[in-house]
Amino acid sequence: MPKMMPFYHIPFQSGDNDILKEMLRGYTHQRYRRIIDTIRHYMPDAAVSGDAIVGFPGETEEQFEATMTLIREIGFDTVNTAAYSPRPNTPAAEWDNQVADLIKLDRLHRINALVNECAEERSSRYLNTVQEVLVEGVNPKIPTQVMGRNGGNRLTFFDGDESLVGQLVKVHVDETRTWSLTGHMVDN
Repeated sequence: MPKMMPFYHIPFQSGDNDILKEMLRGYTHQRYRRIIDTIRHYMPDAAVSGDAIVGFPGETEEQFEATMTLIREIGFDTVNTAAYSPRPNTPAAEWDNQVADLIKLDRLHRINALVNECAEERSSRYLNTVQEVLVEGVNPKIPTQVMGRNGGNRLTFFDGDESLVGQLVKVHVDETRTWSLTGHMVDN
């Protein structure tokens, strides 16, 4: 078993340097891109996930679009998204330039549509490949199937029983979806 799985969760929060500075993140989108470029240099097929916040106080449409561009260009496997909400005892909660809830909601819908599009595209690379899957349990919706995760952290379903739980098995991927894979077990 490899010492490192080809899956990296690296939050970025925003694709705009001014917003990142206001968030006190301590990095730029260029630095973030260099980190991802380094990972993909050594592991070209590595799965990458991140976190993004839309509607941080003062975020303009242009700054939001910079985040969309970053997501599109990186080609994330998944991005956890959220609309900014004020937290007690944080400086940004007191700022006068809060983004209207309707704008935050619109941006959240748009970013989620892009994230789904990227995830579906990234999932498709697994079609007709054999993946090593760590079996986690029985599929609660289809008891004749088990489920586990491949090295890229994609949920993978295939026929099997609970005796496979905890094992690494090889699965040929027959179908891909935005967030999961379905296949059949092949000889280990």
